[in-house]
Amino acid sequence: MSLRANALSALQIRSPAEKCTATRALRCDDREVDPDAALAEPAQLPCRPDRPILVSVLKVQKRSAHTVEGRAALLHSLAHIELNAIDLALDIVWRFPGMPPQFYVDWAIVAQEEALHFTLLSDHLAELGYLYGDFPAHTGLWDMAQRTRGDLLARLALVPRTLEARGLDASPPVRDKLLSAGDKRGAEILSIILKDEIGHVATGNRWYRWLCHQRGLDPIASYKALAAQYSAPRLRGPFNLEARRAAGFDEAELAALGQDI
Repeated sequence: MSLRANALSALQIRSPAEKCTATRALRCDDREVDPDAALAEPAQLPCRPDRPILVSVLKVQKRSAHTVEGRAALLHSLAHIELNAIDLALDIVWRFPGMPPQFYVDWAIVAQEEALHFTLLSDHLAELGYLYGDFPAHTGLWDMAQRTRGDLLARLALVPRTLEARGLDASPPVRDKLLSAGDKRGAEILSIILKDEIGHVATGNRWYRWLCHQRGLDPIASYKALAAQYSAPRLRGPFNLEARRAAGFDEAELAALGQDI
């Protein structure tokens, strides 16, 4: 099968461990893409494991990172984000035909790195005596994917450039929190994730601007319109400006952070 068809197959796997294995086995070769194939959407995406229980983000309990259970809950929430990030990258590979082959290769590589992140977090969670699924989780990232499934430009604007870019701001404080609690390994994993996520957001920026150019659209004006149309969350600081610059945001975009949409 093509890279895009294999990405769809991986997206339908329920077991997180098996999904990671299938994702990391994708052949990221532009000769394997078949960019114009029209793939039929299965009845239910993504396929979820029986656990964790999914609840509203407002009902996810916050715990102190200075207890083992609290650190486990924090690592679990990060692992859940990374599992969603695998699904998001796989989904953008299969769902949107007609892009250059390199587009699909880039996002397949992102999916593979997200699979590594999930595995690192899941393994560290096990070292603390817990498994993925032991705590409730929410579906915020995938909710936006559902809302933007009909427009690639909106998906690029509001998932990698908005929701995932928030991780650039959040990762350093979370890393520091783990360090202050004596969890050196957890902090090391957060450093790996931050480095890779800068690249992932940069991929989103690059293809968002490419598609704006193809459609004759201004990237900044289009972003504001899409954020309003799809009810994107307002971003709140503090912002990791250094990481955002490294991920390809320009100074006009940085100056607009936190302003009303």
